[in-house]
Amino acid sequence: MVTCSGSLTDYHIRFANMPEGARDTGHFEIVSLAGTLSSEGSHLHLSVSDSTGKTIGGHLLEGCTVYTTAEIVIAASDEFVFSREEDGTTPWKELQIKKGRH
Repeated sequence: MVTCSGSLTDYHIRFANMPEGARDTGHFEIVSLAGTLSSEGSHLHLSVSDSTGKTIGGHLLEGCTVYTTAEIVIAASDEFVFSREEDGTTPWKELQIKKGRH
């Protein structure tokens, strides 16, 4: 994920160390979207701000609704291959980066 700018009317974000996501409805500016994408899944973090400039962020979950636009820039690489695999350090599939074929 390179960058994203736009706006939402609904967000669904899981904050740090919380088991469930938080939702809100209103008008929010997307101030950042960062993370990685692979065919096995993604790991994206979203930050949004409200009309007062209060900014919050966390793990992007399903259920965000775009208001006016979401201009998303994604980069691809032939030099590296991104995948998600169990590596034994956590119970989740973690990002693995390997040299690609070029």
